[in-house]
Parts: sequence; structure tokens; C-alpha cells
Amino acid sequence: METSKKVTVATTVQAPVEKVWEYWTEPTHIKKWNSASEDWHTPIAENDLRVGGKFLSRMEAKDGSFGFDFGGVYDEVKVHEVIAYTLGDGRKVNITFKGQDHATEVIETFDAETENPVEMQQQGWQAILDNFKKYAEETSI
Repeated sequence: METSKKVTVATTVQAPVEKVWEYWTEPTHIKKWNSASEDWHTPIAENDLRVGGKFLSRMEAKDGSFGFDFGGVYDEVKVHEVIAYTLGDGRKVNITFKGQDHATEVIETFDAETENPVEMQQQGWQAILDNFKKYAEETSI
């Protein structure tokens, strides 16, 4: 497999790391924030958060015109710190959570795929991350 470009997206969520972690990893929450735009949604989310565990999110256009499964296997899980996984196509993703007081920095680094321009991939992943930030900040546990 050719080495692909690594892409990084990040945000700072105004919430403690415990809440950010829960909202990032619990399927009930994942279904509510895991989309890049208002016309997409995630009707199915499954998460076995442990090394060797699998996850799956079904992402679909709300009009039913298109959809795909986003899933993989966890390589590393350190509660409130790191999640790393390998996607079904072999690409690697690493997410770090840096909590300080009532804010948490979330940094995602992923191997770009070769079908779409890197800028488009970065914008899409950043849009989902921004949606997560908005959801985590506006929703109370």
C-alpha cells in the first residue's frame, strides 16, 4: 500500500474531558453529531471501545440518495487520552484528547484516501468535528 498523506483536524470543546470522551464514544451521542452537514445523518452507530474491538457508523444522506458504512478496529484506547484505529481499507486514524480545566482539545490525524482531494477530506472531517463541538457544548449530560 502506498503511503498516504496524513491529514490533521482539531478543535477545542468547552467541556471537561470526561464529557467529551462520553459524547465521542457512546453510540447514542454519536448518532446525534456524526455528520458533516444538515442533510446527512447517522442512523446506526455501534461501538466496542477496546483494543481489538470494532466500531461502525452508517452515514446516509437524509433523502436516501447515498450512504456508506464507516468502521474499523481499535488499535489503542487510553481512556480520556487516546483512541487509535484502523479503518476497513487499512488507513490509520489517531485521536488525542487533551483536557485542561473545562476545555478539551480534540486532535484527529488520519491517512488520506486517494479518491478525493485531500482538501475535501480535511474539510469533511473538520465539519464533522465542528458538529461534534457544537453538540457537546450545547447538550448537557
